[in-house]
Order: sequence, then C-alpha cells, then structure tokens
Amino acid sequence: MDLTLSNLRKHFASLVPDSLVTQDDAAFWLQGNATASRLAILARSDNPLLDRFRGEAAAFQAGYALKLCPTDHANARALRATLDWLAPKPIGLATSAGTGDRLGLATPGHVRAFQAVGGAVVPLFAQQSIREMQRTGRSPDDVMTDATWGAFQAGWRTAVGADADHLKTPADIDACVAAGFTFYTIDPGAHVDSAADGAAPALIRQKVAALPWQDLESTAADLMRYVGRRIQLESCAVQLDEAAVLRAAVKYGKAIAQVALMYRHLAAKNIPFELEVSVDETETPTTHAEHIYIASELKRLGVHWISLAPRYVGRFEKGVDYIGDVAAFEKDFAVHAEIARAFGPYKLSIHSGSDKFSIYPATMRQTRGVVHLKTAGTSYLEALRTIATFDPALFRAIYAFARARYATDRASYHVSAELARAPEPADVKDADAPALLDQFDAREILHVTYGSVLTTRNADGRLRFYDDFMTRLRAHPDAYAANLEAHFIKHLQPFANKGTLRGMKDEG
Repeated sequence: MDLTLSNLRKHFASLVPDSLVTQDDAAFWLQGNATASRLAILARSDNPLLDRFRGEAAAFQAGYALKLCPTDHANARALRATLDWLAPKPIGLATSAGTGDRLGLATPGHVRAFQAVGGAVVPLFAQQSIREMQRTGRSPDDVMTDATWGAFQAGWRTAVGADADHLKTPADIDACVAAGFTFYTIDPGAHVDSAADGAAPALIRQKVAALPWQDLESTAADLMRYVGRRIQLESCAVQLDEAAVLRAAVKYGKAIAQVALMYRHLAAKNIPFELEVSVDETETPTTHAEHIYIASELKRLGVHWISLAPRYVGRFEKGVDYIGDVAAFEKDFAVHAEIARAFGPYKLSIHSGSDKFSIYPATMRQTRGVVHLKTAGTSYLEALRTIATFDPALFRAIYAFARARYATDRASYHVSAELARAPEPADVKDADAPALLDQFDAREILHVTYGSVLTTRNADGRLRFYDDFMTRLRAHPDAYAANLEAHFIKHLQPFANKGTLRGMKDEG
C-alpha cells in the first residue's frame, strides 16, 4: 500500500503532516487538532507493531488495519519503544539545551527553533524540576509524555535527552527513573553552607570537625592532601592554600556527601544515565579553588558526572538577561571552563539560563561547545504573551493576581523585581499587553508566580485560571509555537554557531 503523505492525506484530512513516519511497513501519525488528537497507525493487519499500542482497530483496505490510539502515557511509552529517536538517551559532551515546559504544550515550538538553527545542539525537550512539578500538579510521566507527543507532532527525527531536574531526594530519583529520564540533575543546595564565605577561621575549623566524615569516607586530617597544591591550567594556576581548602570543605562538604549518596542510589538502578551536579542556587559564587575541591572530591568518591553547574559571578535572575559585568563574567567563567577540561572533561551548565543573551557567546567560546543551557520559565512567559495577544482581559486578570502573589512566591527564587516599578494592570491597554512581557519587573513577577496561577482554585473549587489559560493556548497553537520559535532561535543561535550571533552583534 502507498503510505506516502500525498496518498494518506486523500483518506485522512486531519492528518498532521509533520508527524508522519513510516517504519516496518507501517505508518504513524497524529490525527486531529490541538484540542483533540489521536495517534493513528496504519499497517498490515498481521503486523505485530499494532499490538504494542492501546486503541481501537478497524479493517482499512487491502489487508491493512487502522488503529486509533489515545495520546496517553502507555502509548507514549510504546511510541518511544517503536521510534527509537523519541526515546531519550545519554548525550555525552555534545552541546545541548534543555527547554522546560510547565504546560505540556511548548515542545512543537521548541522543535521548530532547534530545526531552524540546525543540528548542532542536542535538545532535552523533557525537562522539569520536582519543584516545578509540585507547583504545577504534574508528574514525571506527564512531563515525558507531553514531550514525546510534542516532538512526534512537530517531526523531530534525531537524538534527545530528558532532564530530571533539581532532584533532592532518592524518592525523586525513583519517580523519574520509572518515567524514563536519562539526565539526572542532583541539587544538593540545601547542604551548601554559604555562610562559610564570611566565617572566622576559628569557626571554620569547628565546622570542619563537624562535617559528615563517615559519609565522605575521609577525615579532617585528609584535607591536607589538597593544601599547597598548585593546579596549573591553560592560562593560569590556582593555588590551594589551607584557608581556601578548609573554607571549600565547610561550604561544600555536606553537599558532596549528598551527591555521592544520590549518585550511588541512581547507579544501583542499572539504567543508562548521565549526571549533572548543581550548586548554582546558593548565595555566593563558586570560586575556582572551590570548583577544584568539588571536582576532586567527587572523583575521589567515585562519582561520574557529565555536567556541573557552579554558582557563577554576577546575577542569574529568572527570565531576564545576565546582570553584571559581561567581560568580568567571561574572565571568571574561562577559568571554570579550564578546570572542567582539566578534571573531566565535563560540561559547564548554565542554570537559570533563560534570556541570558549577553553571555551566551562567551559560554560557548570558553567551553569550546562543551556546555549545557537550561531554560524553563521563559516558555511559560511566551504562553502569556500569546494569551495577551488573543485575550488581553484574561492576561490582565492573571497579571493582577500575579502581583498579589509576588511577595509570597518570590521566596524561593533569585529575583529583584519591585511592584512599584511594574505598570498597574489598569494602565495596560489591550494593544500593549504583549509588550508587558518585555518589562523587567513585570516579567519577573509573572515568571515566579506560575504555580499559583496554574493551581489556585476559586471558592467553588474550580481552577481560577488554568482552564481558560489552556483553552486559549489550544485555540492558537500556531501562534504559541511561532512565539516560542522566534524566542528560542535567539537562545540557540550562539550555541549552534560556535559562539557568534548570526546577523546580530556578538556581545562578549
């Protein structure tokens, strides 16, 4: 039977063209629209592939059967098992970017952006932190399933990873392993002692003695192994004096013990995986000596990692550009990149990476492409931009609610927006509503209140915004995808083009 697009469209008017795949004498595609779609499989009636999927089968013609299947978790797993490129895998040291999706609708737009910049950047479409899942009422299976169907719908055909982000407990790992994630970001931030930076020497020694030495499989005396070492890098040398070593141990020792515990728990699952270690959500930057201490201790404890996210100099606030001296950032970051090459190689990861356009070229240049970009909330903001275009009244109501929630919801985020600097909702005209997403303070206010917007209920128990929010997006999928495509091209171009911005000024 002719399984080409042109022939199938004669029979199936609602076939989504980009989704069509033929494999093993079977055709797979999505049928329907953004509000109601099903997986369609057309194959010979005796093709065993049909039995992998749950749905309704009917005879078609000439010995072929058509099976229509719901786009649920079970069929997403079956699709990943059948179309190998949809199954996340470890991606190694390739330049990569994660595109978190808090709504489950953004992947088609993300795909369009990756396709537009070429194949030099490996995507992790499935990426969400446990914190974000809790705030949005989603599960690891929801994240994986939505990314699978979105990538399939948009015609993605090459490798993907899947990031179980900011995991803090072994139970977090268990839930994400069951869903099929392959990239595990361990966040020991609660175990980092940022106060070590300002502590007096006597207090530092007290804290060294109180470290969990049994978990670290070491003793306080063993720290002397690092004292006096001079680490020669490509452009400079880092001297490890006693004060720096003891301070690094106090600041990061408990965190390293937690990473080792989490790594061993994950390794015992006997699955293909790669590990990222994240210490970015802390109060003070990671010095070069501290980076060396972290890498040395992780190696000593047998931890294997593919990516590390230190806390860099400057401010990485949510959903806005880097705040700080870009030249000073690049100078400091260059040494972190040299350390990663000397002690790895491993990637440097850019967390809170959304919209940090001014430093993307520098991160690509200094890592020579061995870098991972992590974005999340910026896709939610593009959803709000889409809603602002088509339903300004709903957008204003969300904005007013976000302002009321900001003081509470900002607590777990690094942001500096002030309500007084953001326009009042009543002053935002319909035509100007989308542009509010470009105002610094309004942007951060909207960014950090997503959980409240998506989950708050009225007195009658109905969700206050969620249903209308999703209805508007599903009514305008092409507009949302176009907004995402344009926005993510700006994110991805520097990484796809070796640290330069094609057609734009290279700020570095």
